Amino acid sequence: MGKEEELLEQWRKLTPEKQQKVFELVEVLKSESQTKLSEYDFVPQTLLAKKLWKIRQRALTAGLQLLNEDEIAQELTARRGGYLESIDRTLTL
Repeated sequence: MGKEEELLEQWRKLTPEKQQKVFELVEVLKSESQTKLSEYDFVPQTLLAKKLWKIRQRALTAGLQLLNEDEIAQELTARRGGYLESIDRTLTL
């Protein structure tokens, strides 16, 4: 029996709720592989970029969640005690 047949046989034994969990897991695995493929497209050129890329890869491997641009701005604002917000208000007045 091949892997596909074995998987299908095991699938049929699952409850509908567990089958849904399998679908969700497959989606996660697919998105991880798509993300990794796009990461391989990037090739750091400078020594600094290569060091930063290695740090990023270690962080991802350790399970750290990377921040997007807005989340970084929010964290900076929080660490500076709302400093950026006060500057924004001054500039808009």
